[in-house]
Amino acid sequence: METKKTSWKIDPAHSEFTFKAKHMMISTVTGQFEKFDVIAETEGDDFTKSKVTVEIEVDSINTKNKDRENHLKSNDFFNVEKYPLITFTSKKFDGEKLTGDLTIRDVTKEVTLDTEFNGIVVDPYGQTKAGFELSGEINRKDFGLMWDFVTEAGNVVVSNKIKLGVNVQLEKQS
Repeated sequence: METKKTSWKIDPAHSEFTFKAKHMMISTVTGQFEKFDVIAETEGDDFTKSKVTVEIEVDSINTKNKDRENHLKSNDFFNVEKYPLITFTSKKFDGEKLTGDLTIRDVTKEVTLDTEFNGIVVDPYGQTKAGFELSGEINRKDFGLMWDFVTEAGNVVVSNKIKLGVNVQLEKQS
């Protein structure tokens, strides 16, 4: 007997996509993307047999500094005019690690994120929700984010290593 396919959609009010980068190697700058979409298809409520697709609107980047955001949107980094989306398509999820293809600036690399599945609950309005926390890191240069600047003291302005943090609440659609 075939298991029923279940669709899940992101609850954006209870989800976030954040990143952290070292600035001048002495402090950490945190940013987030304000607009994103996540769709998951599972067999029943089994997320280990899921297909997850993510689209993040690069233009929605927020680092609490407009000048920095404009620089990140420029060709030095994301080139938002030519590459408006960051995408992720899952390949496998074993309950603790989510592996898939991450695409930034038309460069696709396989990444694996540590994943904590926080469970499934029914909210006070009768909606079934599932929660996840994911973390990992990428090298920004692997995705064509090549801008570099070194201070007179020899400090790199932006680290190559970028830490990713994702908190996702999904709502069952069917």
